[in-house]
Amino acid sequence: MQVISAARPEWIFPFTGLQPAQFRRLVRLVAERGGDTIADGRPGRPWSLDLADRVLLVAAYWRTNLTMRQIGPLFGASHSAAHRVIDTLGPLLALAPVRRRRVDQITIVDGTLIPTRDHRLAAPSKNYRYSTNLQVAIDAHTHLVVALGDPQPGNRNDTIVYRTSGIDQKLAGRPVMADGAYRGNPDVIIPYRKPTDGSELPDWKADLNKQHRTVRAQVEHALARMKTFKILRDYRRAAKTLTDTASGIAHLHNIILAG
Repeated sequence: MQVISAARPEWIFPFTGLQPAQFRRLVRLVAERGGDTIADGRPGRPWSLDLADRVLLVAAYWRTNLTMRQIGPLFGASHSAAHRVIDTLGPLLALAPVRRRRVDQITIVDGTLIPTRDHRLAAPSKNYRYSTNLQVAIDAHTHLVVALGDPQPGNRNDTIVYRTSGIDQKLAGRPVMADGAYRGNPDVIIPYRKPTDGSELPDWKADLNKQHRTVRAQVEHALARMKTFKILRDYRRAAKTLTDTASGIAHLHNIILAG
């Protein structure tokens, strides 16, 4: 028996954070990306769930981080069917690449640690857990996520991961703001550091640092909103799937924020 269904609008917001109208637009987008044409993976076996329910299943899984044996029965499906739905549909929810950016666009970048069970990519980090370092960049004006880096081992600092994750190439050509952890990347705007002789910063530099902190705080808020999708607090799937998952969550974050 199916407990949760997209046919009942009251289930959509608690399990996705989206309003019903936003969710319907998302389903249409997934259909345009080929979601309706993907088979179950077994010859002659159509999906037991329609496309809207499959999109809801993926979003609910990301939002709640339930196990497959828990999320499947909620949708009247087996845990193996739920696994196939997430594997096939998750990549279609990914954030579309930004093809055109405003000339005056300023982005803010920061890294966050994602606890990851797959030790082939994760590494012990400062949170004392095996984690990956995910770089996220937002538009300073709209606060929407505009780029993500490829997840890197969590024991690497932001200065290195900014370059190795590829996000530096995605943000090239526009001003990028970040905190002091990105020292060593000349194309990134970071706060002024205190003089090595221990003296205080001049007032004008201190004022600029204060403004910098106020603007840069927006990326911290974006990361907090993304982590309302609890799968980013304990990633149990294969590390190779984290890129698509994070991109899909960034897409949902943008839809929710844009209203």
